[in-house]
Amino acid sequence: MVKRQLPNPSEILELMKFKKFELNSRKRRLDAALTIEDLRQIAKRRTPAAAFDYTDGAAEGEISMERSVQSFQDVEFHPSILNDVSHVDTTTQILGGSSAMPFGIAPTGFTRLMQTEGEIAGASAAGAAGIPFTLSTLGTTSIEDVKKVNPEGRNWFQLYVMREREISYGLVERAAAAGYDTLFFTVDTPIAGARLRDTRNGFAIPPQLTPKTILNAIPRPWWWWDFLTTQKLEFASLSETGGTVGELLNSAMDPSIDFDDLAEIRKMWPGKFAVKGVQTVADAKKLADLGVDSIVLSNHGGRQLDRAPVPFELLPEVAREIGKDVEIIIDTGIRNGADIVASLALGADFALIGRAYLFGLMAGGRAGVDRTIAILSEQIERTMKLLQVSSVAELNPSHVTQLRRFSRDGQLDGANPRTDLS
Repeated sequence: MVKRQLPNPSEILELMKFKKFELNSRKRRLDAALTIEDLRQIAKRRTPAAAFDYTDGAAEGEISMERSVQSFQDVEFHPSILNDVSHVDTTTQILGGSSAMPFGIAPTGFTRLMQTEGEIAGASAAGAAGIPFTLSTLGTTSIEDVKKVNPEGRNWFQLYVMREREISYGLVERAAAAGYDTLFFTVDTPIAGARLRDTRNGFAIPPQLTPKTILNAIPRPWWWWDFLTTQKLEFASLSETGGTVGELLNSAMDPSIDFDDLAEIRKMWPGKFAVKGVQTVADAKKLADLGVDSIVLSNHGGRQLDRAPVPFELLPEVAREIGKDVEIIIDTGIRNGADIVASLALGADFALIGRAYLFGLMAGGRAGVDRTIAILSEQIERTMKLLQVSSVAELNPSHVTQLRRFSRDGQLDGANPRTDLS
């Protein structure tokens, strides 16, 4: 029988230790965010529907995006045992330089629309964390201004080839002159994908005030205050604004882009050259034969062709075919540092985060981007320690099994079998 006694007041007082209340509301909400999904929920509360859905949404039925996220969840890790992981090294070499973490910030368009600090927040946070930042052709901060806020960090530039080739050539020259070390030549956007959330929301650049947007703005006055009291939202590298995203992309992009354009741009660029938007093994091999420095396995975040290949599912075969000849970068669907670890184990050299970065930006500007990087970095380090590997280089296919929802002939497998890739 348990012996009971009256509570000791001094012992009760010892238990009554209250956490100091954080007066800074931004810091308070960001400190409470423990995952990228937490940041996404904060972003959704604080951002008008049209801007949030532009970030959160994808093309048509959003099948590619959902499959890409799911593919990372369908992973089984296989930890080693009895290895010293009192210290783990997360640094990696990519595209001729170092990165403190095996991920960088992907190129995203219209970034100041999500939150007015935009690319300035992303580039400065990346520089502080020692990871690369990629500026989009459709960015809302200039090539030169990004360099100013990240003068010592690694800046990469993502290029769309325009109908007016001289525009694209001029951007290449400006990025080179500003000291950007890598060019990402994007190949998956001959036209705009059908992003139905944007159409339903009447989303346009710049945002238009309508009865619907005004109603949606009422619980989010801070966003509109920032939008209306800061520099006009417009492309930093392009002169054309006004219209839906699809109209803007279709008026600028050139569906006739081909390998001659790739060769022409490559001759102009003095630094490392990567091709972004590769979605088949055959194309990966062709680009490797052409001697590009890197390929980015990407379905554009599911925002272009719906039902496109899932980069993470494509990764092992591409790594087996070309992994020794070309550096492999992966994006799309990354929501956790464990997703990045799994990618490295299956043959990727590096990863890029897009939505995860933007959720942090919308949740809290520069501080929110810092929080995104911190969350992913903590998850990477913890996953590596639990796998009992002490460096990125130790990760290999024996650490990961992809649990497949679909068999290789495309038929649904009810048993969800394991496919051992070791």
